[in-house]
Amino acid sequence: MTRTVRAAIATAAALAVVALAAPAQAHPFDPKPGSDGVGDPLFPTLGNGGYDVRHYDLSFGFTPMTYDFTGTMKISAKATQDLSSFNLDIDSLAIESVKVDGEDAGFAVSPGRSGQELTVTPAGGLHDNTPFEVAVTYHGNGKTKPIGAPGWRYMSDGGFASAAQSSRADTFAPVNDTTMDKATWTFHLTAPDGWTPGANGTLTGTRPAAEGRTTSDFRLNVPMASELLGISVEKQTVLTGEGPHGVRLRHYVPEDQVATYRPIVEQTGDQIAWLEKTLGVRFPFDTYGMQIVRDGYSDALENQTLSLFGPGWFKNASTSTTYTNVMVHEMTHQWFGDSVTPTTWQSAWLNEGPAVYYAALWADQQGTASMEDKMRTAYGKLDAVRKTDGPPGLPTALGGFNIYDGAAVTLYALNQQVGQDRFDAIMKSWLTKHRHANADSQDFIDNAVNVTHDPSLRPFLEDWLFSKDNPPMPGHPDWS
Repeated sequence: MTRTVRAAIATAAALAVVALAAPAQAHPFDPKPGSDGVGDPLFPTLGNGGYDVRHYDLSFGFTPMTYDFTGTMKISAKATQDLSSFNLDIDSLAIESVKVDGEDAGFAVSPGRSGQELTVTPAGGLHDNTPFEVAVTYHGNGKTKPIGAPGWRYMSDGGFASAAQSSRADTFAPVNDTTMDKATWTFHLTAPDGWTPGANGTLTGTRPAAEGRTTSDFRLNVPMASELLGISVEKQTVLTGEGPHGVRLRHYVPEDQVATYRPIVEQTGDQIAWLEKTLGVRFPFDTYGMQIVRDGYSDALENQTLSLFGPGWFKNASTSTTYTNVMVHEMTHQWFGDSVTPTTWQSAWLNEGPAVYYAALWADQQGTASMEDKMRTAYGKLDAVRKTDGPPGLPTALGGFNIYDGAAVTLYALNQQVGQDRFDAIMKSWLTKHRHANADSQDFIDNAVNVTHDPSLRPFLEDWLFSKDNPPMPGHPDWS
């Protein structure tokens, strides 16, 4: 995400599961019965424990202009302890019915800290290590004021796009809204004829629906955290292409602005190739694209396989190429944040630091800005920020300078300390070892030490990530 999106970041609440009996040994992020959330340091009530989602199947029907919607979320999950009930995160959804394994289940909606909790009580409960299926039918209106921050972005044509980070996927569908519970997804988006839905993953087909409406089906076969949900219905045109080694490119742009945006989106193939060469790792997904909305959104966001952009980034595209920096920033997130996802939001520097770092390297190699100048300026600012907002690895909130430029400075310091070849090896190993999984700051430190066989990197990185004071910058004793 871009730093300007921080104003829209919201916390989420989660109630605990209720146990039928003493739970089996839980993994470190399963809450105990009666506790809240899954232990995220910044969002202590975010997410729900007691089960592991394997797949989300979302059917979502949208009516433009009125913003009315209907939905059915089918969830395939596995219990990680005995349960008499379990929770899903929602916000401003009117729940009609809930079924578990095809049988009607009891349910109740209660307020949360920044959303609502849907507590589901299956007949007979659920037993540890048992797969189960949930189907929640609901409806709502996208312009209903949510309890938490909005996830909806409204377009002047009467359509919408989702901007769900960090905890707003629950304004569209019931989910387990934590980065730790990644799952595969399918989408079935229904809209009136003449309106084009977009979603994460690959379009697998379209089919007629009732009353002049069409359903578009999408599939995402690799795990995704709910905060990366990227769905839309707009008057938009799909532009297609092919990236390196067959990566399918598909971009959504306003249907009346194709000539403006075609030369912009056509640069993504070369950017993927540059990042693959720079990182030494192939693009982590088989599909990628840009969703450029006509209005109603001013930031940029790394929705998995379909990065979201407001039009303001491209207003000077005919006279400047600086807009490509934000394109590379969000594309870098497909590796850092989307494929390798932080275990908790306290490690969000692992998303933003690499995105800022490699976008700065891109600008430097394009000759539009000096990376060393950027890092020196950021280093000078970071010392004070550490004391007010926390160091890069221990932020007190999301969206600050510390987890963006400060985290990029930390990576720059690591590069200066170990040299380019060993730095590249560290980053390549990180992306390969944790591909499509979760990892945190300590995992990053462990990886750096293991790759280089240099135990001195442990206190080095701990100082850079967790200290209240800037460590000296290697190779630049004059920086202060």
